[in-house]
Amino acid sequence: MSIGNSPEDERPFHDESQEARSSVGRALRQARIAAGLTVDDVSSATRVRIAIVHAIEADDFAPCGGAVYARGHIRTLARAVHLDPEPLIAQYDADHGGRPAPTPAAPLFEAERIRPERRGPNWTAAMVAAIVVVIGFVGFTAFKGSGGGSDAKQQVADGATPAPSKSAAPETKKDEPAGPTGEPSDSAIAAAPQDKVTVRVSAPNGRSWISAKDHNGRMLYDGLLKKGESKTFQDNSKINLILGDAGAIQLYVNGKKIEDDFQPGAVERLTYTKGDPEVG
Repeated sequence: MSIGNSPEDERPFHDESQEARSSVGRALRQARIAAGLTVDDVSSATRVRIAIVHAIEADDFAPCGGAVYARGHIRTLARAVHLDPEPLIAQYDADHGGRPAPTPAAPLFEAERIRPERRGPNWTAAMVAAIVVVIGFVGFTAFKGSGGGSDAKQQVADGATPAPSKSAAPETKKDEPAGPTGEPSDSAIAAAPQDKVTVRVSAPNGRSWISAKDHNGRMLYDGLLKKGESKTFQDNSKINLILGDAGAIQLYVNGKKIEDDFQPGAVERLTYTKGDPEVG
């Protein structure tokens, strides 16, 4: 006969709430898969290295190089997969000892206590400036006096009475047309130069992450295009696009609307060149 708790009573307490709560890395990975993005797509869009993306999705934040960088990576990755970053950052702080205390402001202003040595006025520079002003004034007065005296003597020699000078009528300036502002209109897109490729990306049906590069691979835009917004890109030969949610996007290439059958949530990689709006 045993005295005390049975073996069943000595089993560790099973915390179901801990398992039910999704970790930061798991939440980011599930949102990326739901958005139809690969790790390479997210790394290209956020410029976060592929190895760090894999590590964060596995809840390994050591490669980030510190808590400050880890929070920044979490915020960047969350926005790329259409998640609110604040709850994830709060969960990260709770799992890693909380947010660190702010740096005291006193050391930041320590430099203000070291005051520069006071210097006297630069009398040499002041004297040079005064001489230049006096010479300029004397020259201007002599030039103006010689011109007015010659005109008066000429009028007396001719026997004419000097006529009062007439002030020149001020010229009225015509209102100049205001320059173009904002996004180019549809007519401006239609009048795009034939020697360039012009692509306009609109989001009338919802928001979508987009990435646009020129023919040299230089990033033209990388971010979230909200509903109702549009972006216009132009290059001498080629525009490369990645659409995170192609079903929410409407494209105009070289002034012509692209009739597509993109599905909602589909990721599309497109290339457009000069000429007819055909996918390269």
